Amino acid sequence: MKTVYMCFSTDIIHSGHINIIQKAARLGRVVAGVLCDRCVAIYEKYPLLPEQERVKILENIIGIDRVVVQNDIYYDEVIRKLRPDYVVHGDNWRTGYQKPVRARVIETLKEWGGELVEFPYTSNETLATISQSLESRVGMPETRRQWLQYKLKSGELTRVMEAHDGLSALLVERTKVGPPGKEDVYDGLWISSLCDSTVKGKPDTELVDLTARPQTVSQILDVTTKPIVFDMDTGGMLEHFVYNIATIEKAGVSAVIIEDKTGLKRNSLFGTSVEQHQESIDNFCEKIRAGKSVIRSGNFMLIARIESLILKQGLEDAMARATAYVEAGADGIMIHSKETSPQEVFAFCDQFRSVDPVTPIVAVPTTYCSVTEEELLAHGVNMVVYANQLLRASYPMMEKTARSILEHHRALESEDMCMSIKHILSLIETP
Repeated sequence: MKTVYMCFSTDIIHSGHINIIQKAARLGRVVAGVLCDRCVAIYEKYPLLPEQERVKILENIIGIDRVVVQNDIYYDEVIRKLRPDYVVHGDNWRTGYQKPVRARVIETLKEWGGELVEFPYTSNETLATISQSLESRVGMPETRRQWLQYKLKSGELTRVMEAHDGLSALLVERTKVGPPGKEDVYDGLWISSLCDSTVKGKPDTELVDLTARPQTVSQILDVTTKPIVFDMDTGGMLEHFVYNIATIEKAGVSAVIIEDKTGLKRNSLFGTSVEQHQESIDNFCEKIRAGKSVIRSGNFMLIARIESLILKQGLEDAMARATAYVEAGADGIMIHSKETSPQEVFAFCDQFRSVDPVTPIVAVPTTYCSVTEEELLAHGVNMVVYANQLLRASYPMMEKTARSILEHHRALESEDMCMSIKHILSLIETP
């Protein structure tokens, strides 16, 4: 009996899919491929259903004999393994981002005389409504939270980039690097207290309080679909903290990170050169428990940031705090360092992983920026946060542009330093 291969990336199976499956079954034994979550996230939007659930759905459809996971948007690997007589697809992939995928399928099938069979794509008002409904759900807070949880459990490194306004968030969301089908992308957005303060021309001392900062969250939520990780500083006094947590959760954030310091907030990268005080373990655990008690979403994460290495309290103190914070309910541990080498971070991660193989570890390699993502992953890090690079990159160029115009008394010489208006407009979709 001949073999037929079909690949599905959709979250919902509609009548159009069933129609094509039935036609494919007349050609032979149907093997259905489920496009992996990573590929769906790169080329479309985060899947509403994880690949395991999508596998189960297809396994229970009459006409499908077997289901496999396709780990690349290109079919090469899976169809070379299966060597199907036919690959079946709707004719909607002749244009757009799938066009080169289609071309590769045709070339690969020639290796053993296979054939591409295309059926007319089913499109009607009902399906369009379903599609619009699904699209609207992708950017909803709970969908973002679910995706972040899934990504952290996947075994891959979760890559999070700082964004300080809507346009910088759009840049992060749409940046892809690498060969087609295997692009690297950012998995989430970081909203930093440093960046929130800096863009307002204010010092990073919690002067820009948590009642003002949800405006940044709202701007970014409006134009993106990726999870938001929110830098909450200390979270404020315990009495205020529970209110602040509830407010940030309602604002649509996926995770917050709170640091175990007390008193006037000073940027951690000052280290011991300025007066900074670490909260006691007991008091910070009480804050964690209080924060967890008001969280309503099962996917919203509260991550504890440990300042022991910053304040030269040593690895033993950092480990004692990490253990206590997890017991108190923290959903993850961020270990911070201002050293130029990652060795003390590695030492913490190795020791923590020896007693806790599950709780996510977050690293922020601002000062030890030579470390690679592969090295961090090898030491048990689950999430890397690039906390301020976009903000820091933008202002030197703005300064150069401002000086150039003053020096030349015109704007021509500064044009090469500026993003084109066309590029800006292409980033911003018109509803």
